[in-house]
Amino acid sequence: MQDPLTQPLLARLETDLGWPRLCSLSDVAEFTHRPGAHCLLVPGDPQRNLETSDACVILPELRSAFQNAFDCALVDDAIEAQIREAYRALKTPGFLFFRDGRFLGAIEKIRDWDDYLSRIPHILGRDAA
Repeated sequence: MQDPLTQPLLARLETDLGWPRLCSLSDVAEFTHRPGAHCLLVPGDPQRNLETSDACVILPELRSAFQNAFDCALVDDAIEAQIREAYRALKTPGFLFFRDGRFLGAIEKIRDWDDYLSRIPHILGRDAA
C-alpha cells in the first residue's frame, strides 16, 4: 500500500521541479560527472521511513537557501542499496553531494535546519572524499 503523502511528494520533485530519477549506475555517473555540484536524494522506503516525506520538502528548500549552488536528482529504489553501500551512506533518507564526478560527503537522516546550514557549505567546500 503506497503512502498517500510520500509518493506524491517524490513525484512532485520529478514533475514539478524537473529533477531526474536515476535508475542505473550509469545514470548516476552521467549526472554526477556534469560540471558543478550535485545532490542525490536517497529517499529510502517511504512506507517504512516517515522521514522520506520530510526529505522531499527539505531538499528543495535547501537548494533554494543555497541559491541553487547544486542541482538535484532522485535515486531510484532499484539502485538505492548499491548507492548507499558504495558511498557508505547507509541511513535514509540521505543527501549525497558530488562535484565533477567526485563524492564529497553525505548527510543522513533528517537534521535540524541549522545543521544543514552549517554542514552543506563544509561538504561543498571540501576536496573529494
